[in-house]
Amino acid sequence: MKKIDLVFRTVGERTSDAALELAVNNIQPQEVHIIENVKPFSLAVKQMLAINYNCDFVVFADADCLICEDMTPFLQYNSFPYVDCYVLDKFRGYIHCGVHITRMDVVQLMQKVEIPKGDRKYVLRPESRTRELALSKLNQSKVFQHFKIFHDFFQYYLDIFVKYAIRELRSRQDYWQKKLNVNQDDWIKQSEDSKDKDFLVANYGVNYSRELIQEKATLEEIEKFIAYLPQIAMSELEKLNIAEKEALTLEQVWELSAKINPQKWQRSKRMKVFGIGLSRTGTKSLTGALNILGINVVHYPQDETTLQELIEGNFEFSLLNNFDGITDITVASYYAQLDKIYPDSKFILTVREKESWLKSMEAHWSKKVVFDERPEKQKKMELRRFLRSAVYGTYQFNTERLSYVYDLHCQNVLEYFRDRPESLLVLNICQGEGWEKLCSFFDLPVRDEPFPHNNNKKQLES
Repeated sequence: MKKIDLVFRTVGERTSDAALELAVNNIQPQEVHIIENVKPFSLAVKQMLAINYNCDFVVFADADCLICEDMTPFLQYNSFPYVDCYVLDKFRGYIHCGVHITRMDVVQLMQKVEIPKGDRKYVLRPESRTRELALSKLNQSKVFQHFKIFHDFFQYYLDIFVKYAIRELRSRQDYWQKKLNVNQDDWIKQSEDSKDKDFLVANYGVNYSRELIQEKATLEEIEKFIAYLPQIAMSELEKLNIAEKEALTLEQVWELSAKINPQKWQRSKRMKVFGIGLSRTGTKSLTGALNILGINVVHYPQDETTLQELIEGNFEFSLLNNFDGITDITVASYYAQLDKIYPDSKFILTVREKESWLKSMEAHWSKKVVFDERPEKQKKMELRRFLRSAVYGTYQFNTERLSYVYDLHCQNVLEYFRDRPESLLVLNICQGEGWEKLCSFFDLPVRDEPFPHNNNKKQLES
């Protein structure tokens, strides 16, 4: 039986009491450590790393996360050094934040790590940066797991303002700035449609930070701004004549949570990311890398809705209302349609030396049947047969046919994007290409952690 500790961080969020009770019920920790009203967050991080833990894993959870699913089965079989949990965020769809499952050896390294002087990443993301440095010493990367967790629903206006003022500071690389602009367009529409002031406040917080803190601001200026943000938020909300919300009870949280509909707000059809390489070309590794970058994509979704949309030729894919993209053969053949439906998107063609690919495909398909009479397997088999027919034109492995399909797919993709190099990246993960090409494609700094090379079902579950 693994020993699990819970570290619960709160600065008086509207959902604090309910979030703590839900976390305790669904994590079943042996010990609970509460970090309460410690600001700025960098001080809270130092306090949580000063704790003398006696456990196998620590779950760090924030008070803006409502954990509505029993996590204990996963916690007992998990052995990954660090698992970032996907949550449904009110403002940005599915993202990974707020609940972090961390193995004790990683926590111990975090306690010892020395932060470089003047580290801008640490100022903006103290916990994330400390963990990143610890994982790099272990030569490990984060992995991801989905749980039913709601993030940033029902929060105080003041906390929303503060959070999105900081979000703007974290989004000053070109790709993230454009993505944030897309989010803001969504929020304006959502506030008009629903009269929900949360979206107005988030938008205002972003614009306030953007106007006040210049690109050339020093770290000292940024730290001072973050420290004073609660007072700034209070003053600005008064100017906007927005009265603060009342406190919530656990019963009210349960009642409101039951009404959450992920499809309620239709998000923008811009700036998606699609991995359009064929099976066995590193699509799972690509998915892992994109998620590490914060681009939240789903690998080979197998839900019934996606199957029905494929059958109907509906390539909008409902999943894309809350995710940044999809990878693998679910979308590989439909890049032209996706390019039209989702303008300004980026496409990544993963490739591999063909003879090696054919051998891998033969071994892979020999283990993957296309017919299984068990009722619970029917939809999965239907999806597998559909995609093998649509992409490869055969249910069974055939060297000549698959060789032809591989060549034709690569040729067609390259021809389609011939005059738009900014829209297509060709990536050979199997030959060692990774962060340098991928990060450059998104105009992001090159990561200094290992590029994920994985084919593990426990990792990146959809």
